[in-house]
Amino acid sequence: MKTLWSPGGSVDRRMLDYTVGNDRVVDAELLRWDVLGSLGHVEGLRAAKILGPTDHRRIRSGLRAALRAVEAGKLRIGPEHEDAHSAVETWLTARIGQAGERLHTGRSRNDQVACDVRLLAKARLLDLHGLALELADGCLAFASKHRRTLWPGYTHLRRAMPSSAGLWAGALAEGLVDTAETVWSLWAQVDRSPLGSAAGYGVPLALDREATARALGFAGVEHSVGATQNGRGKLEAALLFWCVQLGHDLSRLATDVVLLSGEEFGLLELPSRFATGSSIMPQKKNPDVFELTRARVAALEGDLATVLAIRAKLTSGYHRDFQLLKEPLLRGLASTGAMLAMMGAVVPSLEVNRKRARALVSGGVLATDQALSLVDQGKPFRSAYREVAAALAAGVPMPALSTDEILARRRSTGAVGNLDLAEPRRRVRAERARNTRERRRFERAMARLAGRRR
Repeated sequence: MKTLWSPGGSVDRRMLDYTVGNDRVVDAELLRWDVLGSLGHVEGLRAAKILGPTDHRRIRSGLRAALRAVEAGKLRIGPEHEDAHSAVETWLTARIGQAGERLHTGRSRNDQVACDVRLLAKARLLDLHGLALELADGCLAFASKHRRTLWPGYTHLRRAMPSSAGLWAGALAEGLVDTAETVWSLWAQVDRSPLGSAAGYGVPLALDREATARALGFAGVEHSVGATQNGRGKLEAALLFWCVQLGHDLSRLATDVVLLSGEEFGLLELPSRFATGSSIMPQKKNPDVFELTRARVAALEGDLATVLAIRAKLTSGYHRDFQLLKEPLLRGLASTGAMLAMMGAVVPSLEVNRKRARALVSGGVLATDQALSLVDQGKPFRSAYREVAAALAAGVPMPALSTDEILARRRSTGAVGNLDLAEPRRRVRAERARNTRERRRFERAMARLAGRRR
């Protein structure tokens, strides 16, 4: 088998199969981005006058045809290819001849795959960020609907103080927004072009790296040519860590729903269309989508651990170990998207057993309210605390409180009686606006490269 890296002779097929691994499968997701990255590369070669106008036009036209072929499913990675890079270059050269052999000028597969991954990552980050905001919106809508639906708050999984379904959902929404807002520090790392760094030491050509970066819609270049390979695994880990943070938000949501929808709690009710049954027990209504979300988060943590382990203790420069970074990254990004989409579909369909929820806001749950009512009458808090504790120990019931009374006593910002959902909604709008700006910038660059001007 002929490879892009073998100047001649033959290689042992067993060695080739071992080193290629499942790259042909994994790289299918990178194929489109490899063509777009190549289109940006030839723009940089033209700007540096390394490519003449004729070869530039032929290669650009050929790559745009390759992009259409990828989108139509006609350009695929076959058994005769090592990876996405060889599939594209082979396809191009077969159609435009010797000009296609100029495509790899000033480039290594090392900075090429780094570029592919960053382009894919930018697209996926924007999608995941948008899905997180949609789920936050769904939680805020649930919070608004249930702002007066009281139920117990829990600490140590024991009833603590009055809370509400609205406070629960609003807190989950703000947690999602907190994570969504952190994407922009990660975006700054992804939004730098690695092209021109080659295998980590640049090339003896006067490349115009800035022109390449502009063509690809990057904010700038990764300055040191050595930083790109040293950063392999570090960037993938950062991407997956952000996904894990989102995953932990989802896992908390999922675990809460599994618990609170169980018969012993009976606070949440699962919609039938999002619950599963049992093959033997006719009464079962199982929260499988939530349980599998927790499990997927655990698998996502495993993907992060894999990336961290691969990159650990390596010296500077390129190592073939980096090839195995792609699969856990792509799997983790896809899994995060699936979880966000699923939770976004289910949350608006959740219902609350209002009668059960309100009945549980009684007895010891109201002990703190009683202690603070004594404080209002002038007693020191510690004295009031001991008095209420003694009353509870003696079996004295706590005075009942109406919903209005409970809410009125909790009017500080963000409390049960003053959720102030306008503030998290404002943050969601601000995040969505930035997402839209960055998406337009990115998609305009990709459209220009593809010859589909916007």
